Amino acid sequence: MDVTPSAPPLRPPAHRVDPRALRWWTARALLAVGAALLVQVVALVTTEASWLIGTLVATVLVGGGYTVVMPRWRYRVHRWEADEEAVYTLAGWLRLEWRVAPISRIQTIDTARDPLQRLFGLATVTVTTASSAGPVKIEGLDADAAAQLTRRLTEITQRHPGDAT
Repeated sequence: MDVTPSAPPLRPPAHRVDPRALRWWTARALLAVGAALLVQVVALVTTEASWLIGTLVATVLVGGGYTVVMPRWRYRVHRWEADEEAVYTLAGWLRLEWRVAPISRIQTIDTARDPLQRLFGLATVTVTTASSAGPVKIEGLDADAAAQLTRRLTEITQRHPGDAT
């Protein structure tokens, strides 16, 4: 008789992240592109190197494309779900990552909110397992939904002792 627990079924996660994640990702992209542009403008003004104008134009074009495309693409892709068996995530925009973390392997569950996330009312839930692939992160959740998910996962893991406890 085989007593090995069955693996959670592989299927796409059911839930999208909060729609405000689109604005959060856009703001992060604007800050990154803006910082790069600021460095280039300072370098152009202080060195008067005319060749920097080309890099400035390239940064505006590439950075503008990144700022427009990346948040929308990520919002279309990002999914998550948690049930009695596992936490499922699908994330990324250039490189997609589909992760399944069985409940029995969960070691810690954390909620984090950086200043920009707080501004948009969002949070990230990080589920750490014994996996060498690293933790499973669910970014762009409503802050209250993230707190509720953390409580629910904590309750579920307490009921399911496994090899990570």
